[in-house]
Amino acid sequence: MSGALLCLGLGVPAEVAAQPSTAAASVRISKAVLRDKIRGGWAAQTIGVTFGGPTEFNYNGTFIQDYEPIPWYAGYLKETYERSPGLYDDVYVDLTFVDVIRKHGLDAPAATFAQALAGAEYMLWHANQMARHNVLRGLAPPASGHWRNNPEADDIDFQIEADFIGLMSPGLPNAATAYADKVGHIMNSGDGYYGGVFVAAMYSLAFVHDDVRTVVTRALDTIPAASRFHKTISAAIRYHDAYPDDWKRAWFELQREHSEDVGCPEGVFVAFDIDARINAAYVVLGLLYGNGDMSRTISVATRAGQDSDCNPATAAGVLGTILGYERIPAYWKQGLAEVEALPFKYTTISLNDAYALSYEHALEVVRRAGGREDGDAVLIPVQAPAPVALEQNFEGHHPVAEIRLARATDGLETRFEFDGIGYAIQGSVHSEDGKDHVLLVDVLIDGRPAETVELPTNVNRRRFIPFWKYELPDGHHTVRLRLQRAVPGASLRLQRAIIYGSAPRRPEI
Repeated sequence: MSGALLCLGLGVPAEVAAQPSTAAASVRISKAVLRDKIRGGWAAQTIGVTFGGPTEFNYNGTFIQDYEPIPWYAGYLKETYERSPGLYDDVYVDLTFVDVIRKHGLDAPAATFAQALAGAEYMLWHANQMARHNVLRGLAPPASGHWRNNPEADDIDFQIEADFIGLMSPGLPNAATAYADKVGHIMNSGDGYYGGVFVAAMYSLAFVHDDVRTVVTRALDTIPAASRFHKTISAAIRYHDAYPDDWKRAWFELQREHSEDVGCPEGVFVAFDIDARINAAYVVLGLLYGNGDMSRTISVATRAGQDSDCNPATAAGVLGTILGYERIPAYWKQGLAEVEALPFKYTTISLNDAYALSYEHALEVVRRAGGREDGDAVLIPVQAPAPVALEQNFEGHHPVAEIRLARATDGLETRFEFDGIGYAIQGSVHSEDGKDHVLLVDVLIDGRPAETVELPTNVNRRRFIPFWKYELPDGHHTVRLRLQRAVPGASLRLQRAIIYGSAPRRPEI
């Protein structure tokens, strides 16, 4: 093949033949190493999410002190599999998409992936559940993940489900971003979409680079420089360079400049932050300050807080791909063999199955990219990362106020007024009798009917954010939420409306 040839035997690059800087590089990686790296990525992801599980969203706007113990011991993986199977949503949503490829091939359309997510038995939250609701109501991707239709579009959802894409795209970050475009826009757009693109690219590059900084910085080349996501990750890298021995100082700088949530109503004006940008930055802190050490990587990514099971899962998964399964320290693999043959809840796929399927899919992705199998090795035409298209959510929308709301009941309506350009409402519907119900609510804006919203009580069909409207004319508005009729056994509980203005609110000093 043309270009430089990089030989990967034990996962450590050999010397690359001298070539002009414009020449394409190819790698020759043994099939044993390819398998080992895929195993390392899946296994380390599972280890990371298990370790961080007890801390998830228990440390919002703060970090976990170094002296606070987090358990890890032989048998802990098996115990967690049995006690807390829902913890592994990072993995089993990934595997939903792996299963689509197993059944329908790499050319499965976005609609097939969307239907698989929408029809899955497991419970979802935030952008995923909004996407599920949209798809079930006939709104296909990319509309299902667009911020106008999905107020949670900037959240972490695709970021924690993109591992499978990178693991089947060794050295092929642009092939990875093509699949990210197909899958990621089911549930996200803008920064939420970029989170998954970035993660997929890091995994892809982890097959051909042993240095975590190179993996991070080159993966960032897939993200448009003008995006908020790029600016946040660039800041994380810059702070690491400025404070190479003090991850907490880097954390403070990120918190000061990049922790404001805009879209997710639950994260506005509070410490909770499920936004992809800040959580991806914590992944980067784990990788850079870990510097190739699995224990340090997992610890920093977890102790940075917020989504502190997903973040160490991603950081560990990327590093596990760099190292390969065999080089993951024995401390972290204790008890792993006990669970590798066990299917994750809600799937028929185990870790052992994931290893085999991703290897099979990787060979096909390599072949389609112009590579080939060569005896006991695979020749991969390594791609230089290219940026995806620029898309930015909530442009011109700034949270400026919140309004506490009352519960809507039969014969009553909830009414509120605001000055601004939009709103999004926290709230939920509940079944009081264990049966499935649907509440119908008429939304009127400035006296004119805007929509009638169906609110199922079924948790797998629920509309995660019940009401929102953006891009209204800047000015004074009145919103009325009118329950059409009372449904015995069902209730609507409203919490607050986040109000958006066309300009940031300036603090009064």
